[in-house]
Amino acid sequence: MKLIGSLASPYVRKVRIVMAEKKLDYELVIDDVWSPTTTISLSNPLGKVPCLIMEDGGAMFDSRVIVEYLDTMSPVGKLIPGGGRERAGIKCWEALADGVTDAGIVVRLERTQRPVDMQNDAWVERQLGKIRTGLNSMAMALGDSAFCAGSHMSLADVAVGSTLGWLAFRFPEINWREDHPNLARLFDKLSERPSFKDTAPVA
Repeated sequence: MKLIGSLASPYVRKVRIVMAEKKLDYELVIDDVWSPTTTISLSNPLGKVPCLIMEDGGAMFDSRVIVEYLDTMSPVGKLIPGGGRERAGIKCWEALADGVTDAGIVVRLERTQRPVDMQNDAWVERQLGKIRTGLNSMAMALGDSAFCAGSHMSLADVAVGSTLGWLAFRFPEINWREDHPNLARLFDKLSERPSFKDTAPVA
């Protein structure tokens, strides 16, 4: 399999962590979707990463779709429950983490892709508000638990860890560590795993 992505994308990192935890072999193909020479649209009509190219040449995109598929490929390190409310709970954690990241990406694009005099401060503040409320919700749901859902690592932790790592990378001014020490403890614990160490975001 080939995974098309970037070294800075939190969505690509989420998939790479799942690949590592599941002990799946793949080739990482770096593609800058903002470059005029990008070829991502040949595999993903939406022009986004990550995009998984499977052995038969078929393409799969959207990180949530990809990780769900990958979790079925090996019984090693099962990350998503088989069904019911427990499964829905894990997917809600993932949706929350991705939503925080989505808001952060909107802010980053507004700040980096638009001239300063055309940036919408109210729009940026709205997105920053989503980040704050999302982090608050994560911290409240985590409480004193060792992991997001249950007594072992799941996709919920992979998604939350990817989001927190990206915020630390792109938004160091958001002091989520001090505001939410339980999230900081979770992130530090996850960061000790090889799957997280080997996929730390790079500009």
